[in-house]
Amino acid sequence: MRREHVRDLLARVASGALNVDEALGRLAFEPAESLAFATIDHHRALRQGFPEVVFGEGKATDHLLEIATRIAERGEGLLVTRLAPDAASVLATRFPTIELNAVGRTAYLPPVEPIPAGRGNVLLVTAGTSDLPVAEEAAVTAAAFGNCVSQLVDVGVAGIHRLLARRDELIAASVIIVVAGMDGALPSVIGGLVGVPVIAVPTSVGYGASFHGLAALLTMLNSCAAGITVVNIDNGFGAAVAASRINHV
Repeated sequence: MRREHVRDLLARVASGALNVDEALGRLAFEPAESLAFATIDHHRALRQGFPEVVFGEGKATDHLLEIATRIAERGEGLLVTRLAPDAASVLATRFPTIELNAVGRTAYLPPVEPIPAGRGNVLLVTAGTSDLPVAEEAAVTAAAFGNCVSQLVDVGVAGIHRLLARRDELIAASVIIVVAGMDGALPSVIGGLVGVPVIAVPTSVGYGASFHGLAALLTMLNSCAAGITVVNIDNGFGAAVAASRINHV
């Protein structure tokens, strides 16, 4: 239940349009719903503005479908990440209007009422095309959380002129998410060019000595550009949530 719904419920009690017992009945399912295989946090939307997001990887398809159904039936939106293709097909059958992103491995069902919009633009920057799956997860998440999202794709340090040619877009952003694998150097470059929050996402893209993203992670943690925030390897979702909170302040 989102804060707007609780406020409306309280206003109706205050005006006499709804009695206290009826209001309590509507809140009876809060804060959690226990299933045999999951405990769904239905208070997440009240605390954070969006329902609990479902991590699809490793879940049985029938469990995933049941969890998604219980969340979606409240009309507050549904977001599933790390979604396998077979599970995506099942969700598409159950929810005909769900938006699937095969590259980002996400499924998004918009809420009945729009999420409050962020104050500015969240810009997603990728070092290479191979970083797109992580970037797409971040883009879908940021948009689901009520943000205007734009992207700069394949502008890594191997051809820095590609990035510098888009400097106006960097400066216009409110928050920048930088997704990079290999040497992970791009966040440092961008962090030195702009005065807005930069969130760095290392990816597991690269040859052997990249250690599945560990090299990029360490580079970003040791950046000489001040103020860069770093999330876990391939964690586009976490970066987008952090960016959304900054953009809604």
